Amino acid sequence: MKPIFCTLLFLFLTGQLFAQTKQDSLAIKQAALDYIESQHIPNPAQMERALHPRMVKRTFWKDKATWKDYVRETTTESMVLLAESYNKNGDKFPSKSRKEVKLLDVSERTASVKLIADEWIDYMHLTKLNGSWKIINVLWQYNDTQQH
Repeated sequence: MKPIFCTLLFLFLTGQLFAQTKQDSLAIKQAALDYIESQHIPNPAQMERALHPRMVKRTFWKDKATWKDYVRETTTESMVLLAESYNKNGDKFPSKSRKEVKLLDVSERTASVKLIADEWIDYMHLTKLNGSWKIINVLWQYNDTQQH
């Protein structure tokens, strides 16, 4: 009986040491919010804070001439520039914007998140490097896929 108890106690304590913390969950959610909010109120520093320098954002698109699907990619540099200029006139987002962050899976140093924001769905992968959670991959689509 004692070996079983010790094993269970060890597994419980080990799981607690490497499980996500409330602080991690909040930091992951904040990175996703920084990503979208930096586009609402132009703030390139906020976008840069959320993204890993080698982040790649992808979506499917349709070539209007051939009607063939292809994959479009955007980099961190492009997203920082977008955050600086996309909504300068304040007309790109509804006045009551939707920003729903769902944590799909969180491990010690990786996480998967679904961001539902207005017309978009973004699936994100984040990694924890040097104590900070950064978005490293994004796969997105419009809610209405005909907009692609």
